[in-house]
Amino acid sequence: MRLTPSRGRYVAAALVVGALVAPVVTAVPANATEYPSWQDVQRAQGNEQAKKGEVARVQAALESAQATAAAKSQAALDASERADRAEAELASATQTATSLQAQADQAAKTAERAQQRAGQLAANLYRDGSSNEMTTRIATAKDPDQLLYQLGALDQLSTTWTGVMDDASVAAKTASSLHDQATRAEAERAELATAAETKASAAEDAEAAANAAVADTKAHSDELYAQLAALKDTTAKTEERYQLGVQVAAQKAEQQRRREEAAAAAAMSTPTPTTSVGSGSSYPSTDGVVVDPAGAQAYARSAIGAYGWGSDQFSCLVSLWTQESGWRANALNTSSGAYGIPQSLPASKMAVAGADWRTNAATQINWGLAYIHDAYGSPCGAWNHEMSVNPHWY
Repeated sequence: MRLTPSRGRYVAAALVVGALVAPVVTAVPANATEYPSWQDVQRAQGNEQAKKGEVARVQAALESAQATAAAKSQAALDASERADRAEAELASATQTATSLQAQADQAAKTAERAQQRAGQLAANLYRDGSSNEMTTRIATAKDPDQLLYQLGALDQLSTTWTGVMDDASVAAKTASSLHDQATRAEAERAELATAAETKASAAEDAEAAANAAVADTKAHSDELYAQLAALKDTTAKTEERYQLGVQVAAQKAEQQRRREEAAAAAAMSTPTPTTSVGSGSSYPSTDGVVVDPAGAQAYARSAIGAYGWGSDQFSCLVSLWTQESGWRANALNTSSGAYGIPQSLPASKMAVAGADWRTNAATQINWGLAYIHDAYGSPCGAWNHEMSVNPHWY
């Protein structure tokens, strides 16, 4: 099995019994989308009504293909995040089990030393194992000074003996307790190791399915955009940008509708205290993601001109996405699920910009620029909104 470097290191180290089970990569089911043929396009070009119908058919095929790839990519992203979380839990449990075992070993050595000391004291009380016990020598002592000395020595040895035996008992109980804790910790670690291995395998299977769907969708998308260009007498690039703008606008309208519904529902209900939700960040170990903030910014700089934006707007964009994601293509908000450089929520909304949204910074940026253009008009407009609300969002 091929694991990501960090994931493989912890899981492989933790599995101490049994062999790794190789994942079974299931076949990706055939795409149910019906794609128009070039013959269909050519037949429609001679009739305006037929052309409109064919355009609608091509657009529907595009949306269907994008939705299929988006669902599989979202599943891969979720599986990767679960696998990373399981790996972190395993690493913590492994550290705990190792620490407890070390403490148990140390306590066992302490108990052994206490027992050895008790044995040495016993040897002093019974010097040679014969009838020459100290009590006999005390009873037969004729010199009063010697008798007092012997009694004092006996009292001192008895006191020391009691202390040593108490120490030995405490050390033995401590060692036993730590051993029990270490045993339980090891059992928990073993369970987590199995769970981590299962989730790592599931993440790889999900990623394989997503990659296959993305490749299939991208191949068909290129052809579909070319068909739209032929039907509308434009270019494939123009159609791609136009469709992105249309779909992002639809997403924004849907988002606004839901906000209005939520606000109306809140107004009708009894006010309750609100609490802010934490926004922890993680970076799922997704194979294929190139995390290159500088490269992402360079691409964004080259792309904003298509919207008529200049260097002043680029400065705002840098500030905006530095705060949102640090320009990391695999940035995931663990609280909300927002993902990528523009922190799309849900992450799969970026599928309208390209099936490879999960791994491709350029696709994420293309969606983010279209979203900013539709929602705020410009990056500075988005940045001003970002800074006007707390917690910050745009």
